[in-house]
Amino acid sequence: MPHLIHVIDVESGNLQSLTNAIKYIGDYEVEYIHNGSEFEQKNSEIEKLVFPGVGNFDHFVKQVHLRDLLTPIREYIRSGRPLMGICVGLQVFFSESEEGVSDYRGLGYMNMKLQKFASSDPIFESKGLKKAVPHIGWNSVNEINIQGKQLAADEAYYGMNTVNKYYFVHSYAAIINSEENRSLIEKAQSEGWNFAFARYGTEKFVAAMAFENFFATQFHPEKSGIAGLQVLKSFLTGKVFEQNVQSQVQKGEKAIVSSLSGVTRRIIACLDVRTNDEGDLVVTKGDQYNVRESSGEGNSVRNLGKPVELATRYYRQGADEVTFLNITSFRNSPIKDLPMLEVLKLAAKEIFVPLTVGGGIKDMTDPETGSLVPAEKVADLYFRSGADKVSIGSDAVTIAEKYYQNKGVKSGDSSIERISATFGNQAVVISVDPKRRYVSSPSDTTMQVVEITDGSKYGPNGERFCYYQVTSQGGRKVHDLGAVELCIACEDLGAGEILLNSIDHDGSNKGFNFELINQVKRAVSIPVIASSGAGNPKHFQEVFELDCNVDAALGAGLFHREEYKVNDVKEYLQEKAGMDVRLESRFDI
Repeated sequence: MPHLIHVIDVESGNLQSLTNAIKYIGDYEVEYIHNGSEFEQKNSEIEKLVFPGVGNFDHFVKQVHLRDLLTPIREYIRSGRPLMGICVGLQVFFSESEEGVSDYRGLGYMNMKLQKFASSDPIFESKGLKKAVPHIGWNSVNEINIQGKQLAADEAYYGMNTVNKYYFVHSYAAIINSEENRSLIEKAQSEGWNFAFARYGTEKFVAAMAFENFFATQFHPEKSGIAGLQVLKSFLTGKVFEQNVQSQVQKGEKAIVSSLSGVTRRIIACLDVRTNDEGDLVVTKGDQYNVRESSGEGNSVRNLGKPVELATRYYRQGADEVTFLNITSFRNSPIKDLPMLEVLKLAAKEIFVPLTVGGGIKDMTDPETGSLVPAEKVADLYFRSGADKVSIGSDAVTIAEKYYQNKGVKSGDSSIERISATFGNQAVVISVDPKRRYVSSPSDTTMQVVEITDGSKYGPNGERFCYYQVTSQGGRKVHDLGAVELCIACEDLGAGEILLNSIDHDGSNKGFNFELINQVKRAVSIPVIASSGAGNPKHFQEVFELDCNVDAALGAGLFHREEYKVNDVKEYLQEKAGMDVRLESRFDI
């Protein structure tokens, strides 16, 4: 008989991946608890309980209150049975958060207020930069303090050690830089609490905590590859202390240099997915968004493989994230787009790193009932199928245009605002598709321009300035809006990350568009993913060496053509440049 694991579900984000991870680890089945009544009915059969959370603290805590879950959770903890919290499922055990605006408070086991990471960080300011917030990426747990003693590198606490990398995605944390918060942590330690700490820039925060039968992580173990699965397994099997559970390795003799923030250089594998002429979902790739064969194949859609198979291959090769961009754009309706939902469900069964899906996620009308389906409900379909983030492209352009028409006043009604309010801004990625437009003088446009200093790159009529004009609908429609202006608007509206493409470089294999990346990265405070143009590992080194401190880099064609594996890129970065990357050995869980 499979062991039954109960998971509290307040309908806040992707729980499918957690369920898949638990089942992957061993002979387990998962049953959800949605409210206090269900908790009471099932209480006698609960042996191990997991309390995961994604998104906005205020929304999450409000759901805990409204679903009458506070009392059952407290009683369960008092019973001495094991409970594990994940992400906001850790944060809910604190008293309050700066993210909260209502009267709803957390459970209060730790009497501390969660704070937002500061973009004005001394390490970054010394270089004229801002620290990206949210904290998105693979980071180390720098210190594990058990009963006042620090664990050695070869020791693990609940499968967690100071060698492996774990996936974090959050804007708020239990930051302990202040004397007041350090005193609160020390008091809790004297009462028997154990803590693990991580660093983001100069800010030290709680990465995990435990007390008797309770254990919680700020990172997502179900999205942290083999290292994260080990943490889940240790909780489920009750192995609190272990040795030699390292999965991270180093290639070469070069000393590893951490990034300014402390997170690794993230390599993302991207799959452009669309329906071909036979009606099958395929992975494709084109030159400046033209995905049809130019000759010899009857102008058919270029077919590079099946989405789930390729995505699983890239995960096993070491991809830090996998992105699916549905460039068919759900032309019928994402509500009825069962093939793409099925792709996510199948991928999430084998892939334990973050999954992003994009294409046509917006308010829409159900074609069968005629009723309006809001964007956050559309996004929820994909979260519940296994996605961790949604990517918004064309709709973001329309939203930004309205934002500027309204003189920068937020309506609260855009899909960006509503999705981020429910699931957190880290769940919303804006996909930007700009193309260089030359101008003779900055006065010729209201957009922020770049001065071209290399004479060989002047415009066709000798123009020495340019800006990056935004397009939509797969590059087919041009807008009177610049990439910088779009990104600034979307950040203000609640987006948490920018996927920065470049039509000029797409499919070129000549490297990333440094000019565009520098301009956008310096204009926003949220993470920026460099995309378009990667043709070899050196291109990734070059983009990560930019002074603007880009947060991640995305590759597609070089992986699809099997010219390089994902880990080829990572090993190159580590061996040639001493860059900190997540290199994970494969072993059985």
